[in-house]
Amino acid sequence: MKITNPFRTLNKFEITLWITSLVVVVLSFVLSPSKDVLTLIASLIGVTALIFVAKGLVIGQILCVIFAVFYGIISFIFQYYGEVITYLGMSAPIAIMAVVSWIKNPYKQSGTVAVSKVSKKQIIIMTALASAVTVVMYFILWAFNTANLIFSTISVTTSFVAVYLTYLRSPYYALGYSANDIVLIILWVLASVEDPSYIPMIACFVMFLINDIYGFVNWKRMEKSQGENK
Repeated sequence: MKITNPFRTLNKFEITLWITSLVVVVLSFVLSPSKDVLTLIASLIGVTALIFVAKGLVIGQILCVIFAVFYGIISFIFQYYGEVITYLGMSAPIAIMAVVSWIKNPYKQSGTVAVSKVSKKQIIIMTALASAVTVVMYFILWAFNTANLIFSTISVTTSFVAVYLTYLRSPYYALGYSANDIVLIILWVLASVEDPSYIPMIACFVMFLINDIYGFVNWKRMEKSQGENK
């Protein structure tokens, strides 16, 4: 895969989206009554990762691994054990696998990943695995007395589907993450009611949602372009 300066690949809209995301996250941190620097760092890494993932650049996946570590630590502090297990035990390892997959499957010399179509067999496998993970994780999270158990369990399911589709290089990864973003917005709104220092996480996932929606649009554009230039 061709190595390029990722920032030079961004168009005006993407630069605007990235800067806006950073500004929103920083402002939410500044306006928060209590400051959690770890939350701020994780949020900044996260929104930066997504703009590059939306471009199909492997640096985005590398940043996703780093974000998963920070986010897992933050979730552990608030006792969102489902998020800890999901991000450190599932999202981070699969993101590492996705890094390898993306490096091995570049689109010509463009520096971006080759978009792939998900087969019926892969959908069946994904559905079966997601169902199994959901059931197992529900009882594990229940045993750990996880805060907001139902939403935490749903987060595990949507996150698994998202990372699985990311590994498969499917544009629909972004819809999986969009669903996960909505669940996480709810989770961190509930957390912020108890501790306002987590407000930046709400801003983070709102911007994640916007970035993931754009990611889906751009990956579908990439899919069409790559199909026309085979």
